[in-house]
Amino acid sequence: MASFDDMPTIEGADAEIISADEVDWVVETDVLIGGGGGTGLVAGLAAAENDELTVTVVEKSDSFGGNTSLSTGMIPAAGTRFQRAASIEERPEDMARDILEKNGYTTDENRVLHLCRESASLIHWLVDDWNIDLHLVDDFKYPKHSEYRMHAPPGRNGDNLITQLVERAEATENIELLTNSPLRKLVADDGSVVGAIAGKRHTEAIKADAVILATDGFAGNRRMVKNHCEEIADALYFGSDGNTGDGIRWGAQLGGELSCMDAYQAHATVAHQTGSLSTYAVVMNGGILVNEEGRRFGDETKGYSAFAVDVLEQPDGLGYEVFDADIFERLEGEFDDFDEAARLGAYASAGDVASLAEELGCDPERTAVAVERYNEAVMAGDPDEVGRTDGRSTLEAPFYGAKITGALFHTQGGLTVDEHARVVRTDGSVVENLYAGGGAAAGISGHGPSGYLSGNGLTTALGYGRLAGIHVSETL
Repeated sequence: MASFDDMPTIEGADAEIISADEVDWVVETDVLIGGGGGTGLVAGLAAAENDELTVTVVEKSDSFGGNTSLSTGMIPAAGTRFQRAASIEERPEDMARDILEKNGYTTDENRVLHLCRESASLIHWLVDDWNIDLHLVDDFKYPKHSEYRMHAPPGRNGDNLITQLVERAEATENIELLTNSPLRKLVADDGSVVGAIAGKRHTEAIKADAVILATDGFAGNRRMVKNHCEEIADALYFGSDGNTGDGIRWGAQLGGELSCMDAYQAHATVAHQTGSLSTYAVVMNGGILVNEEGRRFGDETKGYSAFAVDVLEQPDGLGYEVFDADIFERLEGEFDDFDEAARLGAYASAGDVASLAEELGCDPERTAVAVERYNEAVMAGDPDEVGRTDGRSTLEAPFYGAKITGALFHTQGGLTVDEHARVVRTDGSVVENLYAGGGAAAGISGHGPSGYLSGNGLTTALGYGRLAGIHVSETL
């Protein structure tokens, strides 16, 4: 987790697009992918299935992963065989409806439906063609998910997903992976992308028939966040340092249309003292949040992104998460994030609510009353005092809790793309040879933080990555 004080402050720079007649090509590849997170690695695998193509993935940092490695690695999909094996029959239209209802139908419905219709194929392709270890999560649902549809790697940890993707890419003969090699500029010829400048201390001009922007969003660029997502600009940043909006700016300079630039994914339960993530499975298994005064301040199941803003509006931007031993034992060993937070000492425990609250620093008497009222509502089957009805269970001694705050994870606005993940201009034409996915592309969460449905990030990261890779493998 980083402070915005350490982040770049310059939103744009001149000459990020240069003309082909200004460069001398040093390296040549068929497919150049900028960024080695989930989008870039999946795009690389998909493109490399055409063994006549050479695929080069250049990553800005010294390791692969990006925001995917910081996520739970859970990929939502509808209509998979893993769901059917669990007697779950779900259509892509059902998944699309959940996404659209969450964002109030403020994003392109056809684009959402297209990604949902491709989601089962994505999962089956990862598992069957690339031997990626995924399992259906059927012990809890994230807020506003109408069905079990999350497919997770071991430990429900994105870093474990990235490790598998990197291993598969390294074992693929026509894929080259390079770290410490950021894209610097795109090279264009009469509006068509023909390559890029890449490198850290020494730069090289790389000629390519297709360039895929997997450079993620702009959550690590302080000026861009302030310009587009001002309400979250002063929050902690819990994302990859490489998310500086480069690909978005380059695409825009080539006439690419920008969409939903105010959209972002935040998280409501980052442990304040340790800087570790307290998985929202704590809440969805029955945990609640109170403020310093020991009062509930909203329905926690509105979603961890939207609720982060509510947390930040509390005194000192803090909340206090309260749950019990049953939830602790249920999550222990299931979520690497939860185990890491516990190992770092994020969670306090006590035999009664008042003692726990005193240790955490919130009002003991009012916190105890809040838990009592919550339990009464659960037992009566009625909405509780904040209107919550989902993911509830009575909380019983012994109790656990954590002091938490809200944080910015990643942005959800970016370049508009078509069904093949090609960058679309404001006039409706495509930027020839240029693709985008993940945070570089406009997401499916509408505007602000409230439209984010858990899994939307990996839906566009891995979904668009595969679609881009398939298209270049079939057309080059």
